[in-house]
Amino acid sequence: MSRLGRVLGVDVGGRRIGLAVSDPLGWTAQPYRTLERGREEAATLAELREICRRLGVERIVVGLPRTLRGEIGPQARAVEAFARALAGATGLPVEFEDERLTTVEAERAMLEADLSRRRRKRAVDRTAAALILQAYLERRRRQAGGKARGEEEAPGGGESAGEPLD
Repeated sequence: MSRLGRVLGVDVGGRRIGLAVSDPLGWTAQPYRTLERGREEAATLAELREICRRLGVERIVVGLPRTLRGEIGPQARAVEAFARALAGATGLPVEFEDERLTTVEAERAMLEADLSRRRRKRAVDRTAAALILQAYLERRRRQAGGKARGEEEAPGGGESAGEPLD
């Protein structure tokens, strides 16, 4: 598999934006930080541009909140609009990864880790971003014929179809 480079995972919410970052080779994701959205979008985009520059990000993956039936609803359209603005602000390629139930999965993982409610609230968005990013990285490896973390053989196909931003 060719080198993917550092990837930023983004979980866009109404109040917060969770961020995760991959290692420089694009193999593993880890939670990075959470941004508050209570300010002008231009300021948020400028901060994201600076984060991308500082970390040496080469592409961005945004979680697309499809409905449970896999459809694009109002929330997903809002995320698509934000992703277009992010692509314009950073000049980086932006792709989507299906994020259905990642926030629920992140909450469950933090409950199992016995984090306090306050710590969970601060960490859930960046943990969800890490889950989105890890799913993207593993799907890319499967598509390239590489092994996903913890797998003996790469399975055919992928359940979550990532989509490039048009």
